[in-house]
Amino acid sequence: MMMPVLFLSHGAPTLPLEPGETGAAWKQLGAQLPRPAAILAVSAHWESHVPTLSRAVQPETIHDFSGFPEELYRLQYPAPGAPQLAETAARLLQQANIPVQLDDRHGLDHGAWVPLSLMFPQADIPVAQLSLQPDRDPAWHLALGRALRPLREQGVLIVGSGAITHNLRAVFRHPPGEAVPPWVTEFRDWIAARIKEGDLDALCDYRALAPHAVQNHPTDEHLLPLFVALGAASGLEDAHHLNRVVTFGTLAMDAWLFDKAN
Repeated sequence: MMMPVLFLSHGAPTLPLEPGETGAAWKQLGAQLPRPAAILAVSAHWESHVPTLSRAVQPETIHDFSGFPEELYRLQYPAPGAPQLAETAARLLQQANIPVQLDDRHGLDHGAWVPLSLMFPQADIPVAQLSLQPDRDPAWHLALGRALRPLREQGVLIVGSGAITHNLRAVFRHPPGEAVPPWVTEFRDWIAARIKEGDLDALCDYRALAPHAVQNHPTDEHLLPLFVALGAASGLEDAHHLNRVVTFGTLAMDAWLFDKAN
């Protein structure tokens, strides 16, 4: 079965404790998807100069945050690793003349385990992670996704995990209960419109073309997983825009499902 592709805005690490509308949406999504043979997670929270794939047999749950409730640090997501998937993905990248490394120790950061714990709470699907290259542009990450597209034919669910908007300073400044500012909605709507149009060139140049791009993404690592997902998709004609919730005033929790299985 050809698996679909996902992009998820993973939000705050506290999502498993306070799932709200987004947690309910992820649970429903996990129940509706065909069961993957394995998952390749591309998280905004693992960065490296060279694309790196985690080959850990039993990846640890990484609590890569601070200042949150103690209960959150006790949460574990003991999914098995997917070393064979990592090696297959590495070969695909090499065939596309993309340099690659393997890491036998890297675990699952919260960009991976937070959404997966809601989608697949049994933690029984093997997971590998792929790192981002923040010194590379969106087109580079689009190429990563295209090289990895054949994994979907092997039952692999490719999940890009980042954020449609990600300005944490604005989160702390936003008064509780105040309306979502136009600079968030206008940027999110622009991204959605370009996806629906299949305009990958404009998306790759989003920092120059999208309204309020730098305000929404002072740095672009949280949007780069979207480009991996766009590249892994067979096309954007069947793109499904999911979960248009905004949390903490300015964090858009949008998700996209590409190539939904019929």
